[in-house]
Amino acid sequence: MTKVKFKTVFNNLSISMVGIFLKVFVFSILLLLVGSCKDEESSDEELVGNWIELSDFEGVPRSDAVAFTIGNKAYVGTGYDGEDRLNDFWEYDPQLNNWTRKADFPGIARSGAVGFGTDTKGYIGTGYDGTNKLNDFWEYDPATNTWTQVADFGGSARYGAIAFAIDNKGYVGTGYDGNSLKDFWQYDPSTNQWNQKISLSGGKRRDAVAFVIDGKGYVCTGIDNGVYENDFWEYNPISNEWSKKRSIADLSDDEYDDDYTSLTGINKVAFSINGKGYIATGGTSSAETHVWEYDPSSDWWQKRTSLEASARVEAVGFAIEDLGYITTGRNSSYYFDDLWGFEPGSEQVDLDKISIVAP
Repeated sequence: MTKVKFKTVFNNLSISMVGIFLKVFVFSILLLLVGSCKDEESSDEELVGNWIELSDFEGVPRSDAVAFTIGNKAYVGTGYDGEDRLNDFWEYDPQLNNWTRKADFPGIARSGAVGFGTDTKGYIGTGYDGTNKLNDFWEYDPATNTWTQVADFGGSARYGAIAFAIDNKGYVGTGYDGNSLKDFWQYDPSTNQWNQKISLSGGKRRDAVAFVIDGKGYVCTGIDNGVYENDFWEYNPISNEWSKKRSIADLSDDEYDDDYTSLTGINKVAFSINGKGYIATGGTSSAETHVWEYDPSSDWWQKRTSLEASARVEAVGFAIEDLGYITTGRNSSYYFDDLWGFEPGSEQVDLDKISIVAP
């Protein structure tokens, strides 16, 4: 009887254990399926936007250059190649996917300068020549392929500033002149004069980014006193006022900013396409490839497909029509000359290239 009892108990225990095992197994499968769905959803969200490899920048690889657009062409020049400051200057035609060398920048060779383009002219100024901070400014006329020196920048000589153009007027501010700065200036080409505007309402900074959406300027990122700035500001040139937007870090109790990682940093690039702003690359402790999209209607950022190339800092970015572009930059002592185009609304395709042949 004892044996039979023991066997019965053992069998009952075995059946019970099997049942528990089956329940645990089924539950684990369900967790894996749910996790897989979440990962797939997350992956799908991150893969919005497509990068296309384009014709390499034709100048020597470099970092800390400047770029601006005039009409449907882009211009890239100056910078640092690891040994020398540069003054060569290049035009990119997206229709031909081709680079053409233009008249060299006639000012002192420099890095860390700023540039902006109006409807008909381009401008380069400020920067660092390896010894001195600079405040001279120069105008480029693509119709004649000539440079003309214009009025010196109204603020102190500096590098690592931000610049953008609205309604054919240029705006330059922040940067480093021995201290981080937050002053802000407007250049009017029609009068060749600089006028000081209300200073950035947020923290001082250098190596920040700026972009323009619907006639308003946006400024964020940068560093001051070893702290990466996370405030985000909108500038209205009509009222000459700054409005604070939501911070670019996870500072609220709401869910919208829970994933706000890699937004802060320095030496990023920025551009705007179809009413949305984009910041990319740069970083904090190391170079990154992250891309973020800003929607001013919701005041939210969303992560987009990362740059499908080497992580980098001190690159340049610009936009022409519906495409954003990133070129040059460096990662440690390695300097880049590749050019990548970003299609914001397209499905991501791995490592695709485009080759355009002139008719």
